Amino acid sequence: MKKIFVTGSCGLIGSEVCTFFGRRGFEVHGLDNNQRAKFFGSRGDTIWNRNLIFEQVKGYQHYDMDIRQRECLLDLVKNIQPSLVVHAAGQPSHDLAAKIPFDDFDTNAVGTMNLLEACRGGSPEAPFIFLSTNKVYGSKPNTIRMKELETRWDYDDPYYEHGVAEEMSIDQSTHSLFGASKVAADIMVQEYGKYFGMPTCCLRGGCLTGAGHSGVELHGFLSYLVRTIMEEVPYHIYGYKGKQVRDNIHSEDVAEFMECFFQSPRCGEVYNMGGGKENSCSVLEAIQIVESLTGKKHVGDLLESSRTGDHICYYSDLRKAQRHFPEWKITRSLSNIFQELVEGWNSRLQ
Repeated sequence: MKKIFVTGSCGLIGSEVCTFFGRRGFEVHGLDNNQRAKFFGSRGDTIWNRNLIFEQVKGYQHYDMDIRQRECLLDLVKNIQPSLVVHAAGQPSHDLAAKIPFDDFDTNAVGTMNLLEACRGGSPEAPFIFLSTNKVYGSKPNTIRMKELETRWDYDDPYYEHGVAEEMSIDQSTHSLFGASKVAADIMVQEYGKYFGMPTCCLRGGCLTGAGHSGVELHGFLSYLVRTIMEEVPYHIYGYKGKQVRDNIHSEDVAEFMECFFQSPRCGEVYNMGGGKENSCSVLEAIQIVESLTGKKHVGDLLESSRTGDHICYYSDLRKAQRHFPEWKITRSLSNIFQELVEGWNSRLQ
């Protein structure tokens, strides 16, 4: 039987991957010690998601382990001998990273190194998929010529008509400490592919979203926005007049891409993974959509200061991913995503 090993298995992407591959007959092994609750408090707790996985995935095997536990991880991968590894564990907030720099780097960079070595020793032929981030590009996207529209910023350079592609430099820019720790992990995942010939890839995510997200202020833009409007509590907008743009991709579309990579793996690849221009929206546009769906009004401030290293406008150029895997495409529209988020929070908040 094919086996999948998923780190961060109770988070948004991890839980989606567990259920997705469980439906496809994989034996599912998940590692998650609910570190999100330690990073973000009770609102970041993912125990509810772990319980859902046990309900939905027959034979699911869970390991309450930290990816910083090197020797335990080495032994675990050797014992499981997975056919596919999805590394979705990490410290995901660029604001929080500055307050906990050692935890951030040890989790994101050293934890990834631990898992790569565990796989090289225990299952080197298994495709290794790393959930990286578009923050590896740092503030470089902000150097693209832009235009200000009524409700959003957009690129004003025809070269970026389709968004940011993988050849954008990651050097000489401000990343936040989170972005820097993810760069270290991203480069190491590429290197294990190029140097050791392991089938590895980095998915440089835009706004990854879905009803499985435990959205908090420091991480989980759309999920947190929907929650605050439904609870009628403040959602603070940081800079850029609220016109900053993100592209949004449903977690199931990410899992679909992973299946494509599993079937036709490559060594040391990188792919930008977001919703693309069609699934992009600004904070102001997102607020308008949620207000129309819920009948409730956004409460909060528009602050002049922006987050350090934050992107003014970012959407992914998906052409490389679609060229390498022509069978893959975005299946969940922006309207589908918003509707699911509203329905998901409605059921959880009752």
